[in-house]
Amino acid sequence: MLRTRVISAAVLLVIVSIPAALGGWPFLALVAVMAGLASWEYVRLLRLGGHQPSMALTILFSVLFVAQAQWPDRLPLDLLLAAVVIGFLLLALWHKSPQPITDWALSLAGVLYLGWLLSYLVRLRGQPQGLSWLLVAALLVWTADVSAYFAGRAFGRHRWWPRHSPKKSWEGYLAGALITTLVGALTGHYLVGLAWIEGLALGLLVGLIAPLGDLAESMLKRQVGAKDSSALIPGHGGVLDRIDTLLVAVPIVFYWSIFVLHRSL
Repeated sequence: MLRTRVISAAVLLVIVSIPAALGGWPFLALVAVMAGLASWEYVRLLRLGGHQPSMALTILFSVLFVAQAQWPDRLPLDLLLAAVVIGFLLLALWHKSPQPITDWALSLAGVLYLGWLLSYLVRLRGQPQGLSWLLVAALLVWTADVSAYFAGRAFGRHRWWPRHSPKKSWEGYLAGALITTLVGALTGHYLVGLAWIEGLALGLLVGLIAPLGDLAESMLKRQVGAKDSSALIPGHGGVLDRIDTLLVAVPIVFYWSIFVLHRSL
């Protein structure tokens, strides 16, 4: 099992690193594929729970949100939002579902949760020093995940949020936030030139908030009785299992980069 996880992680690292380094079309394609696969998993999970959100439109609109981040002038955000709300509403009227309003709301939620939040990867990569900022985000998310996991295994005694994830502990959560804060200072200073205090603050924000992304996905899986979002990645579960913390961390890093850019003007 461990060998499978390590091999899968190495393959994923290569698949993600090359488009991220190239930027442009390759990175856009990578994020669009991530959005499409995560949307497929999201709808699949909800169908296990007896809901019937639209598979085709959830995938389509999620990918369009990613594309909108690349071409904001060609695909205005207000136009896309109107199309999403009206498109799902018309589908709910036509579709013979016992709970059309619930399915409409879940379809909308999925597109915003996955397509909208993943679009911040494209926005972040398009920033000045975009690749460095993307690396900061990835290192902070990885640090938050790994340090909380090992600290929880070693010292965890008090359950953090047993309703949604009974294995997570306050000790793991707080240790992960502390270590991520320190890594934020180092990566922020050396990769994108942040002042030490700014890097500490960014690391603290990500360390405290990123684990909530994992918790939110656990809430979804727990409600429908699933262990993983899918079996697409051997030893790791699905795409959504791998990006749950990234979904909430990348917008934080993006807006921090905007703050730094405006400060320097």
